[in-house]
Amino acid sequence: MTALIIAAVIGAVFLIYLFLIMPRMLRRPSYRALFDVPATKRIYGERADAPPLYAHRGLHDNATDAPENSMAAFKKAVEAGFGIELDVQITKDGRLVIFHDDTLTRMTGGKGSIRDYTREELQRDFRLLDTEERIPSFEEFLAMVDGKVPLIIEIKEESRDMSVCPLVDAVLQNYQGVYCIESFNPLVVRWYKKHRPDVIRGQLSDAHHRENPEKNKGFLYFAMEHLFTNFMTKPDFIAYNHKYAHHLSLSFCRGLFHALTVAWTIKSEEDLAKNRDLFQIFIFDSFLPEKQ
Repeated sequence: MTALIIAAVIGAVFLIYLFLIMPRMLRRPSYRALFDVPATKRIYGERADAPPLYAHRGLHDNATDAPENSMAAFKKAVEAGFGIELDVQITKDGRLVIFHDDTLTRMTGGKGSIRDYTREELQRDFRLLDTEERIPSFEEFLAMVDGKVPLIIEIKEESRDMSVCPLVDAVLQNYQGVYCIESFNPLVVRWYKKHRPDVIRGQLSDAHHRENPEKNKGFLYFAMEHLFTNFMTKPDFIAYNHKYAHHLSLSFCRGLFHALTVAWTIKSEEDLAKNRDLFQIFIFDSFLPEKQ
């Protein structure tokens, strides 16, 4: 009897675990357009297993005049036919710009964060690294891409303030190109589930406690790493650090639930080859994928 009780408890816990990590299963949108990356055909020809390639923060090199998340890097990606992954943040005056970091220090030498300045101040007073590139506005970026390549748009928001989401959505309502939304913040993904269920949404994650154990403490990071927030966000895809491709929760989402999986950030041909059977879409930087 004791063994039966233990087995029942284990079975119940396992079912609860599967419920927590389950992505969207019903009325899934079509992902086909996200695979239509012009560079993929150029590099791999008509191979059925050709991986869709997205340039991380544009086709950038921070040692050149095309630093990350710059218009120069984005133009290079469009010209080469790669999809683009980018980061969107909200400014002090409620405008949208493309920038990754929590602070301005690394990329501009400035103090404070994007939220401490208006968009006009950011574009007037700061330059990206040692270049003449400014912090781009979201609108000018979209006008330049103009649907030529698909986009993976990461919304950067660490708080509970979801005011950035309707702003991003309002701009994208007038955009005719292919895009999807992703975020580390489950509340962003949940906002899209509730307000724009037709938009493809993704949960970004990582092995948080292994990557930065001092910063990423507590149950929240534990839950995010193990995808326990999927029950409330129902993401269409999981974007995970490729170094942890065999993470248990990711493996269940991929194998049992057949969720779309996105690898970040691939930094070599070797890493790309090693992960070809584990992910379906690949975000890359630090190398240029070679013709096969």
